[in-house]
Amino acid sequence: MKILAQECYDCQSQLVRNMPTKASIGSFADMLYCKSNERQENIGKANAVSILDRELKGQHTNHPRLRRTLLIIGGLLFVLLIFFSFTNFSSDVAFVQHALKPPAHFTFHGQNGYISSVAWSPDGQEIASASGDGTVQVWNAHTGTIVRIYKGHTGDVLAVAWSPDGHELATGGLDTTVQVWNVATGQRLFTYRGHSDAVFSVAWSPDSKYIASASQDGTVQVWNATNGQSLLHYGTHPLRGVPPPWNSVAWSPNGRELALGGEGDAIVLNMQTTKEVGEYGYNGGTIHALCWSPDGRYIAFGGSDSTVQVWDLATHQNVYTYQGHQTDVFSVAWSPDGQRIASGSGDGLIEVWDALTGQHVYTYRGHADFYMGHLTSGSNAAVNTLAWSPNGLAIASGSNDNTVQVWKPM
Repeated sequence: MKILAQECYDCQSQLVRNMPTKASIGSFADMLYCKSNERQENIGKANAVSILDRELKGQHTNHPRLRRTLLIIGGLLFVLLIFFSFTNFSSDVAFVQHALKPPAHFTFHGQNGYISSVAWSPDGQEIASASGDGTVQVWNAHTGTIVRIYKGHTGDVLAVAWSPDGHELATGGLDTTVQVWNVATGQRLFTYRGHSDAVFSVAWSPDSKYIASASQDGTVQVWNATNGQSLLHYGTHPLRGVPPPWNSVAWSPNGRELALGGEGDAIVLNMQTTKEVGEYGYNGGTIHALCWSPDGRYIAFGGSDSTVQVWDLATHQNVYTYQGHQTDVFSVAWSPDGQRIASGSGDGLIEVWDALTGQHVYTYRGHADFYMGHLTSGSNAAVNTLAWSPNGLAIASGSNDNTVQVWKPM
């Protein structure tokens, strides 16, 4: 303002010395007005710059919204920095895609223990799941709504199988028994007590008349589902005085043969003669699960060497060996159309394979334990069981995470 006053004084003196006219006085007024406006504009610009500078430095107390925005942006950048520092994109992009677009239809949380076994009803409308909490639950396969709960075992329930006619369930448990249930009423029809140790696997004959059960006691037994009358009691010679357990049993599609899996090779029995008709090598490992192809020409099994092997029953040749899991394979299932094989493992993953070419098709990670995109070790993610829906469009899988997940295998 002092500079402006001095300029006005100088202008006035100059006009006086030059004997100003009326017109020159008007010019002086105009000049004074322009000088004043110019100074005000400069002051306004200076104030605007000062305010902007304070805003960017977060010092302007009248704009909390801007401060919050800057804090949110900073927090997001920090989270992204931590994520990228822990993430290996070569192995974890699939996890991110799964998190954004999970293939699961839904996850069933109805039981309080690990899921040991699952089975679809023949019409594909319901799923039965056996659990370490001692229960078997049947629930709607489309909504996850619980339909019935079966309680009869005194310990963990290790196996469940639905009769082909859809009327009954068979369950095997840690309490050494196999129990037969009426699906509609929930009534227990019969309890089979022929085993002396835990029953790991049960399977119905295609005509729904007989049940085969495999046990820790080293025997596979076949008996009448109505009265328990024994049809077969099969056991191998003890190794070092201890009979090896049988972990899995499966009927052939035509009901004429029975496949067994346990310590060592898979064995196929002729049910008319009760004699062995074939052994299929597993390199001295343990077979945890096996299944038949729908046409009855092949068997697939998985076990302790983390592979899934497919064998031709007629030629006794290993057709394919699928390698993709990191630990034991606990479950194997062939799709109803014979095109694909699914396998679940202790690594928490389910791999789907092309049964004709041996090519890997899909990996499902729904049960796996992840921390910032990395698969953790431990048993919580282990997939103990899986089963294809009768129409082949979905898979139900059960895990040590206490859930059953229903999902599309593509």
